[in-house]
Amino acid sequence: MPTGERLRAMSRRRSSLTFKLRYAVRHPERIRGHLRRAARDAWLRASSRDHVAYYRAVMQHDVAHRAANAAVGSPSEEQWLRFGRFQFRYLRQHGLLPRHRVLEIGCGNLRAGWHLIDYLDAGNYYGIDISPDILFAAQQTVADRGLQDKLPHLTPVRDLRFAFLPDGYFDVVHAHSVFSHSPAEVVEECLAHVGRILTPDGFFDFTFNRTEAAEHHVLHEDFYYRTETLVAAAERHGLTARLMEDWEQSSHRQSKLRVTRS
Repeated sequence: MPTGERLRAMSRRRSSLTFKLRYAVRHPERIRGHLRRAARDAWLRASSRDHVAYYRAVMQHDVAHRAANAAVGSPSEEQWLRFGRFQFRYLRQHGLLPRHRVLEIGCGNLRAGWHLIDYLDAGNYYGIDISPDILFAAQQTVADRGLQDKLPHLTPVRDLRFAFLPDGYFDVVHAHSVFSHSPAEVVEECLAHVGRILTPDGFFDFTFNRTEAAEHHVLHEDFYYRTETLVAAAERHGLTARLMEDWEQSSHRQSKLRVTRS
């Protein structure tokens, strides 16, 4: 079965109560951890004014208790390096040049970002994140990799309106595993404003958890969307979105859309 079909079949199963019960029976050792995470997330949601504040608190907790690499979804150093290298190579294969200006949304501790910083001309990398804690880790990555002379921009943000960034400035906007943790209103906010900061020939790549079943979330932290939902959201804001089939054939668990100005 092709990778894309496997992803869609998996998402249909994951959304069903039957799958969840069977998973618990097969992996009883994971029930306690799941309940702890559910309790933590419920407490953080109750003490947060919105999803962005909630997820900022999640990241703060994960950085403090699991380390920065694990907080961005890479439990090992080898996996952190491999995932970052994979993202960077994909952008290079799609025409990324050193002179291009790149904005990375949800840059984390620079899993892909340090490759981009090293490759791009000095000052051409902009990384934003809602978590100041993970940006402290990003600064350490810059120092550890000896990339200070590349003058990367690392900025905390409260939303995805990009109000502090200039019109028509970025050749590439990149968001890996951001919308997979974002409710519809955050996705909509980003699509409403990203077109303004793209160059006429620029593109915005983002990954998402793809489903052909009912759209759903897991613990308000992992969100699953239908492709047509995101394509329609882009169209509402004068953008064109298409599924990247070459990424779909990769071994990555998420799908990718490319958004351009219409």
